[in-house]
Amino acid sequence: MPASANSAEDLAGEFAFVRLQYDSYFRGGFGYGGPWSVDFPDADRNFLRGVARLSHVRVMPDPIVLRLDDEQIFEYPFIYALEMGRNGGPYFSPPEIANLREYLLRGGFLLIDDFWGTREWDAFASSFNNIFPGREMVQLPPDHEIFRLYYDTGGPQMVPALGNVDNVPERDIDQASVHAILDDDGRIMVLINWNTDMGDGWEHTYHPRYPTQHANTAYQLGINYLIYSMTH
Repeated sequence: MPASANSAEDLAGEFAFVRLQYDSYFRGGFGYGGPWSVDFPDADRNFLRGVARLSHVRVMPDPIVLRLDDEQIFEYPFIYALEMGRNGGPYFSPPEIANLREYLLRGGFLLIDDFWGTREWDAFASSFNNIFPGREMVQLPPDHEIFRLYYDTGGPQMVPALGNVDNVPERDIDQASVHAILDDDGRIMVLINWNTDMGDGWEHTYHPRYPTQHANTAYQLGINYLIYSMTH
C-alpha cells in the first residue's frame, strides 16, 4: 500500500533530516562518535515523525549523516549540528570549510543546537568564524519572522535537557538566544541556538520524566526553522 502524503514512511518525501558529522579539536566526550552524535538517532527520527504529524511537509523516513567534505550535502537544503561548543569546538579541514561556505552561499541552511554558556560559545565561535571571517553573527530579535512562520513561539525559548524539570540554566547565561549568519540579501544561512537543547526535546518526546511542554516547544521551533529553510 502506498504511503500517504503526510506519512513518516513517505519514501518520496521532500524533506530529509541531515545530521552533520564533524571533528572536534579534542577527542572524546559524549556520544558514541563524539559530540556530533549526541541524541542520535532518536532525536532525528522523532523530529521527522513530528514534522509529518504536525505539518504538511512530506518527510523521508530515516535520518542521514554526512560530513562537510561529502558532495552529497549539496543535495539537501537543511543540515543539523549540535554540541559545537564541546571539546574545544569543531575542527574543519580546508576542504570542509570551502564546501560549507559554497553550500551556504548556494542557499543551504545550517541549524546549530545545544551548546551552553560563554565558554562553549567562545570555543564554537573561534572555530566557526573561519567559515565567513567577514560576516558577523547577529542576534535575532524576538519578533523576527522565523519565530512565527508556522508557530508563534514568542522568540527564542530555553529547552532543557532531560533531568532539568525546572529548566534551570546550565551555565553562566540564564536565557536562550538565537544568532545568525546572513547572506548579502539578509537570508539566514546559519542559525545558532545558544542555551537551548531542542535535540533533547525531540529525543525524549516519550520519556515519562520529560515535560511535554518543553518537547512541544522543541518541535515548534524546529518546524519553524525547517519551513524557513525551505521557503527562503
